[in-house]
Amino acid sequence: MAMNILIVDDSAVMRAVIKRTIGMADIQYDKLYEAGSGKEALKTMRDEEINLVLADINMPEMTGLEMTERMFACPSVKDIPVIIVSTEASTARIQDLKSKGVKGYVHKPFTPEQIRDEVLKVIGACNA
Repeated sequence: MAMNILIVDDSAVMRAVIKRTIGMADIQYDKLYEAGSGKEALKTMRDEEINLVLADINMPEMTGLEMTERMFACPSVKDIPVIIVSTEASTARIQDLKSKGVKGYVHKPFTPEQIRDEVLKVIGACNA
């Protein structure tokens, strides 16, 4: 199933790494969008048809956590699955994110297989 994916990270280098990794992992997509902040990501979600969000937690202006909280409160984007891609290693923080609606988590640094497996798991669960 091809989809539109939004990559949210304040680092342009990390967004490029994730884009390259998605290609290496053979994840089928129509369009890849990028946002450098949670605020920019919310605008992209309102303006474009996004099927999956890969987001960092620690960003200036609006964190990934703030972004997901706003997403899940907005009827037009609340059902878009979110996978956090972060250096955050706290099990409690990851569980807190999942309890708030985040569907998946990938720890940086990651392999193409880890990204692929998490995307397939989340997309499969959302389509079941």
